[in-house]
Amino acid sequence: MIPVKCTEKQRAAYTQAIIDQWNTATPDQVQRGRQWYVTAHKIAAEIAEGETEKGAGVLAALSANKSWSENCRLARKAFTEGKASGHVRDAITKANRIMAGIDPSEVLPMHIKTGFFYVCIADPEHTDAVVIDRHAHDIAAREIYGQRDRGLGAVGRYNLLADCYRDAAQKIGEIPSKVQAVTWVAHIERGSPRP
Repeated sequence: MIPVKCTEKQRAAYTQAIIDQWNTATPDQVQRGRQWYVTAHKIAAEIAEGETEKGAGVLAALSANKSWSENCRLARKAFTEGKASGHVRDAITKANRIMAGIDPSEVLPMHIKTGFFYVCIADPEHTDAVVIDRHAHDIAAREIYGQRDRGLGAVGRYNLLADCYRDAAQKIGEIPSKVQAVTWVAHIERGSPRP
């Protein structure tokens, strides 16, 4: 597990791992990664009939431990049926509160993955928000953790990794969410980060 308090050398190594993963992405993966949140934004608008923030909030609320296709299916179903289902109680409750009109930022944990996922979907050009999920962690660690705990519920560890993605983004000349999405696409499609 990545330490919450790491040395500057470790932090630089995590940042370099992200840059290295970016550099292994094919031109097609770069293009699709750069458009990932733009596409998600359009899906959020479509499933919520133009209420993009509401759609983004429901997608984020129902995202934990779900593939993107399953996440979209559950969110579409929730809007079609008027209530969320097919997930753990906490996620369903959050999705239903958002569909009832409560601002997603009042419902979602805005300091970790779910909140940042909402922000990136709602505003694909946000210059600071970055999603740190298990794949983002494994890219920075240069190791596939599988089912092992990554400790991403610890705000300090989450923020450390988010800052590494921001540092990498600055060096690449891109916004952090696009660096995260491009490296995620390359990581998923290759199965592991390249050293």
